[in-house]
Amino acid sequence: MKICIVKLSAMGDIIHAMVALQFIKKAHPDARIDWVVESAFAGVLENNPHIDTILPVNLKAIKKQKSKIVQQYKLLKKYGQNNYDILIDAQGLLKSGIVSKLIGAKMIAGFDKDSIREGIASYFYDKKISIAYDANTIDRNVKVLCEPLDVSVTSEDILNKEPFLFSKSNVELPEYFHLFVIGSTWESRNYPKEKFIKIAEALKVETLVVWGSEQEKQKALWMQKQSRFIKILDRGSLDALKYVVSKASLVIGNDTGPTHMAWGCNVPSITIFGPTPLNRIYLTPINKALKSKSEVNHYKLNKNDFSIATIAPEKIINLAKTLTSS
Repeated sequence: MKICIVKLSAMGDIIHAMVALQFIKKAHPDARIDWVVESAFAGVLENNPHIDTILPVNLKAIKKQKSKIVQQYKLLKKYGQNNYDILIDAQGLLKSGIVSKLIGAKMIAGFDKDSIREGIASYFYDKKISIAYDANTIDRNVKVLCEPLDVSVTSEDILNKEPFLFSKSNVELPEYFHLFVIGSTWESRNYPKEKFIKIAEALKVETLVVWGSEQEKQKALWMQKQSRFIKILDRGSLDALKYVVSKASLVIGNDTGPTHMAWGCNVPSITIFGPTPLNRIYLTPINKALKSKSEVNHYKLNKNDFSIATIAPEKIINLAKTLTSS
């Protein structure tokens, strides 16, 4: 069976969908699985033994240069020559629906119109999966990917998952260290840098900081000057980032891709939530979260909700001590 998965972005969403692969391969060990993804995030998928071929696209380039439409169209039609038995759109957007239709398959599956924000995408699917839009993000991804393949996955299965992020990189790292993830898509999702400093000073463990933009780099450099426990890492590839996360003793960070990598690597983590819903993740004995008291509307996230700053660093410190006490 030839399976094509369409999940274009973003990093955290891709990670939350990747957990389904191990269950699909267990049920269909001889299946070929290809994955269509924005080229910027292809590194997240690299080295996963359950993915046969990563099929990169660059749809974001179309926004800057309309002439790229022809190039991307030809690329998608080329991918369609693989003659897939089933294609599953786990994104649920109009653009991913169009991508799915252009590639084509004997059957195209995806969310039904009431399960996604851009319901029009469902018109591109032959088989439609129903699950509440405000349900747990990981549950949503697993259901849309597994149900069309007649694969049953329980919450207990997900809690007992095998790690699924793999790297061939080799970064020189301390033997024991914590990792801070200080950036995210919106500023209101970022825990204050001053409070990260308080956490590092209280835990007294060598702490590395990863960054993904010049603004985040400057923040990390400032933090490095404030604490002898903090060291900024060089910016590397996504494959290198997976390696760093996999070697950390504890990851503390905002609700963003690199923090979610810890869950994918079965590494202890604390995810800090403000304007985004807590049910984006699974809480486990080693993967914890702290959420501000603000209410979240799943259908309309408030980018001006800076309540993440109200979470006391002492709560994070105490939780970190609990996770690392053994």
